Amino acid sequence: MMRSLSIASTGMSAQQTSIEVIANNLANVSTTGFKNSVAQFQELLYETLRAAGSPTTLGVLPVGVQVGTGVEPVAVHKIFSQGDFEETKNPLDIFIEGDGFFQVTLPDGAPAYTRTGSFKLNNEGSVVTAEG
Repeated sequence: MMRSLSIASTGMSAQQTSIEVIANNLANVSTTGFKNSVAQFQELLYETLRAAGSPTTLGVLPVGVQVGTGVEPVAVHKIFSQGDFEETKNPLDIFIEGDGFFQVTLPDGAPAYTRTGSFKLNNEGSVVTAEG
């Protein structure tokens, strides 16, 4: 009985992860440059309760008895498909067609990458992202 509850709990946990990924996709549906994600799962090892060839009262067990131990999330992949083009009338907005990213510099000087092409001028006259 406890094994079945443990196996079921791995399935519930996997479904929770899947729902969280979908909820994040929905929350960002109108975010410029957002890329959807999809969760990937794998089954856990099987436990052998009786090996093939085990003797039984009726002879020999031909296939054996194995029970799965559940499922686990292994990855959450980004889907880098092309988004929709939306004209903004801002001359600094740029659209990436195909693969690639814009390289931007973070406030600490480190490089970062984005597909969001919403750019503007700051008070110093530099081209910056919408976040500055």
